[in-house]
Amino acid sequence: MNEKRNTREIGKLGEAWAADYFENLGYAIIKRNFSCKTGEIDLILQDVDDTYVFVEVKTRSGVMFGSPAEAVDYRKQQHIMRTAMAFLGTDKYAMRFDVAEVFYNPGDEPSLREIRHIENAFEKR
Repeated sequence: MNEKRNTREIGKLGEAWAADYFENLGYAIIKRNFSCKTGEIDLILQDVDDTYVFVEVKTRSGVMFGSPAEAVDYRKQQHIMRTAMAFLGTDKYAMRFDVAEVFYNPGDEPSLREIRHIENAFEKR
């Protein structure tokens, strides 16, 4: 593909790479791109201990403008937590909030360079 990919396409690629990464680690993918009136969550997973894991995926080619996780500010965290509660309907389940930093090699055909998984990236308040 000779045309430059836009941010949305790169984001979708990053989410697909992250989903594969988590599946290879043994997580079950419950839902991709869950959205409701409170917000959107990129990946909803379940680990081997039945903990629900809500993952925000941030895809970047580098850290010139800060780490990808730094883009998940307090406001974004609040939206994710409210959306997680809307998804579950209760806070009686074990849950955590992770961030997947996806780094890629840009070009006509972007390729995955690295994924950094940050567990418990922020706490439910």
